[in-house]
Amino acid sequence: MKKVNYWMRYATRLVAVTLLLSAAGCKNDDDDVAPQSVSDILMENNNFSILRAAVDHAGMTETLRTGNVTVFAPNDDAFRASGYANAAAITAVPANTVRDILQYHIINSRKASTDLAQGNNQEMMTLGNGTTYVTRNSSGVSINGARVITADVQADNGVIHVIDRVLMPPTQNLMQLAQNNNNLSYLLAAATRAASTNPAVMTALSSSTMAYTVFAPSNQAFIDAGYPTVASIQAASPATLAGIIMYHVVPGRVFSTNLANGNVTTAANAPFAVDISNGVKITGSGNKGQAATVTQANMMATNGIVHIIDRVLMPAN
Repeated sequence: MKKVNYWMRYATRLVAVTLLLSAAGCKNDDDDVAPQSVSDILMENNNFSILRAAVDHAGMTETLRTGNVTVFAPNDDAFRASGYANAAAITAVPANTVRDILQYHIINSRKASTDLAQGNNQEMMTLGNGTTYVTRNSSGVSINGARVITADVQADNGVIHVIDRVLMPPTQNLMQLAQNNNNLSYLLAAATRAASTNPAVMTALSSSTMAYTVFAPSNQAFIDAGYPTVASIQAASPATLAGIIMYHVVPGRVFSTNLANGNVTTAANAPFAVDISNGVKITGSGNKGQAATVTQANMMATNGIVHIIDRVLMPAN
């Protein structure tokens, strides 16, 4: 009987030890799960193949593996929409330029969407000491007019918000942007002619202290409005052109995601109508119901925003 009791006690202890070791083994298996950094998530998600190439090209893989960051991450569709068709297109850009672009997408702290206050254009400093403008409203969250399409992807060292467009850090003021855009040469001629009698035109476009938004008619828009050549603009009344140009300028930074249906007051102290029910359409008081469509939105300048439109806005007579 004593031998039976001994073996029973021995077997009981053996089972208990086995269970403890098994439990400990399971715990160690859980502890061995590799942490998922921002860099790891981007590298493993096939929707970020172009961003992956950009991060590698710029030498920023470790930057996104350490620290505590928020990344507004363009997916492949966003890169393509911004003119980068594939990984080869982004790696053809100098590495320093790509690094500047990527740093403009990174905030050096963790910011969940719920950490953002309601309102337009909350300023956030980027990793490269640039300034971005974050909006949270009834339509969701956007940054510099790029919409967050997937928010709050959690990583061990931060959070990812997927956006629908690549953010470009501004390097030119409004005047310089017009000078370097071949589709805005008629606008530039009109502004130069208008400034001969109204210096406020150039002040608005080249200011270093005030921000403005320009709804900029394309060259074809000026042609359709009765200015077939640059020479015809240079021969037009400066006062008339000044009134037209200032009617396209709105004080402050107004991204497409800041717009709502209704009237907007311009720098000419006259309103035009905005309709965002199907894209963004602008109608001047003198346009007789013929709306201009925004064909390219949210072009960042150091002192404001440019939206290219396909019709010249006319103030009321």
